[in-house]
Amino acid sequence: MARYKPTIGLEIHAELATQTKMFCDSKNDPDEKRPNVNICPICMAHPGTLPTINKKAVEHVLRVGHALGGTIADFTEFDRKNYFYPDIPKGYQISQYKYPLVLGGSLNSIAITRVHLEEDTARSMHDQHDTKTLIDFNRAGIPLMELVTEPVITNADEAVAFAKELQLLLRYLGASEANMEKGEMRVEANVSVSDGEHIGTKVEIKNLNSFKVVGKAIDYEIKRQSEALEKGEHIIQETRGWDEKKEITFSQRKKESSHDYRYFPEPDLPKLYISQISEFKNLKDTLPELPWAKRERYKKEFGIKAEDAESFVQNISLGEFFESVVKDLAGDAEAVRLASNYITSDILGIIKEKPIDISMGFIGKLGASDFADLIMMVKKGEISSRGIKDILPRTLTEEMTSRDIASTMGVFQKSDEGELKKIIEKIITENKKVVDEYKAGKEASLKFLIGQAMRESKGSANPQVLEKLLRESLKTK
Repeated sequence: MARYKPTIGLEIHAELATQTKMFCDSKNDPDEKRPNVNICPICMAHPGTLPTINKKAVEHVLRVGHALGGTIADFTEFDRKNYFYPDIPKGYQISQYKYPLVLGGSLNSIAITRVHLEEDTARSMHDQHDTKTLIDFNRAGIPLMELVTEPVITNADEAVAFAKELQLLLRYLGASEANMEKGEMRVEANVSVSDGEHIGTKVEIKNLNSFKVVGKAIDYEIKRQSEALEKGEHIIQETRGWDEKKEITFSQRKKESSHDYRYFPEPDLPKLYISQISEFKNLKDTLPELPWAKRERYKKEFGIKAEDAESFVQNISLGEFFESVVKDLAGDAEAVRLASNYITSDILGIIKEKPIDISMGFIGKLGASDFADLIMMVKKGEISSRGIKDILPRTLTEEMTSRDIASTMGVFQKSDEGELKKIIEKIITENKKVVDEYKAGKEASLKFLIGQAMRESKGSANPQVLEKLLRESLKTK
């Protein structure tokens, strides 16, 4: 079945981070647990009510468009998308059709068709009652960005990578938290399979609620369509859902076409001329450093591993902490790489075991300057790599400096040559046979002697200083 070529396009919806809903002043609160409290006559479509455009929602989409390198509309308008469903109070959805806010652009080398703005629907709850579906209208009217890609994605991995990068971009821009588990970002995949001679029939898979599910659903649908074509069957253009328990797609309804929605311009909202609205001028200048630019800068400027850079790009607060540490290390490249390694391996490992906040240049109780001091202790040989691993858990949770914790735990390495020479003399005296083997050319014997000396010092000796002194002492014996 390798001869069948998959073609995939994505439609991704993201709820935007605004104080109020898209066309009214009801609160936009995705964390509200009580049903039907953030509602008003406008978002409940009472007769005689009129919508008003949320300017912040428009700004969010325009900034996304700039980040994607898309073409920002000068003229744009809203349309009525007519269809009846219980979660649509008005019997139509206010969306955009012919004149979206953004055309074109790309992300992860995937071409984008358009980005537009609409209102979200209410939430249908099918598991709250044995025989009824309940509707919570808190979500009805929340600003919803929809991004549509060109059908140029060729496999599930590409699709998942695109969706993850879009989620990251939305967070960098402050446009949306885009938490899929909360329904703040929803992915729909259009999948078709062809034999190379004919264009495949598009099947839409709706409401995929995690990156893992996106990948599984696309892979399953490619396999299903390929097997059907192999048997000489025709693919039906339809909308399908995803059954999490069976891990299969299932038919929901025949796929609608645009004319089925009877789009027409929303008569209750004004047309927008973007270039004439002062708040929308120079929005490109407000963009932060974007994820892909930050990746390249971290690798080029700091010389850290690609996977470390990715950790700092994915976790914005962690990246800010790392950059604060870098400033305190004053351009010491070796120390910067050490810091990067301990943050992404040891500190992240601790955080996975117990939740610790990262914010404002702190990881738990550990400040960036204090951590930079700790890294320099390691680099200078004041404490060992084993020592820093022992004290790090305490630095995150205790109101003490790293240096004080290291002192309390007794992990500072002894570099006093007079004290270390006494230990060396004792080890040489007690291990005459091993000393003779070393002098006869057995280099491995030195490691044994170093180990014995470290044990005698209870691990507190600086191993580099210890080895130097031991070699010098053995030359005279």
